[in-house]
Amino acid sequence: MTGIEELLLSRIRDVADYPEPGVMFKDITPLLADPSAFTALTDALAGIAADTGATKVVGLEARGFILGAPVAVRAGLGFIPVRKAGKLPGATLSQAYDLEYGSAEIEVHAEDLSAGDRVLIVDDVLATGGTAEAAIQLIRRAGAEVSGLAVLMELGFLNGRARLEPALAGAPLEALLVV
Repeated sequence: MTGIEELLLSRIRDVADYPEPGVMFKDITPLLADPSAFTALTDALAGIAADTGATKVVGLEARGFILGAPVAVRAGLGFIPVRKAGKLPGATLSQAYDLEYGSAEIEVHAEDLSAGDRVLIVDDVLATGGTAEAAIQLIRRAGAEVSGLAVLMELGFLNGRARLEPALAGAPLEALLVV
């Protein structure tokens, strides 16, 4: 395990039986409250943005905003929020996707992405991959290219990577931690 992995893991708190019995929730708020850990996380993700040749960073609502915005600033790139349907004013592109029970929809401002953009998607956790897969589709529909997907933590037992690798079509999926 590397030093950054140890630092990040030491600042993530397990919360048993949240949001429902049997679930072990990974709480990143202690990491965000620690300036050295948050800076190390931001630097690592900004390095991934540089490595992938990204021109913009997309953050997925809501914790992807917390991580993606400082990554974009650190990397000198624009930040684009991908929000739940109905939260953005103006012209949007939307993408529906299935959840374990039901469905959801995400949106992006249509004018924020263009054909010349290479987009790094940033989020806190990769679980089943449904939201990230919808974001990949949405970015491509806007005419931009997906340069990669970067997450703080991958929940390996949920197999989101296997779902996303075909959708990423060779673009890297980088997880700083796999639990």
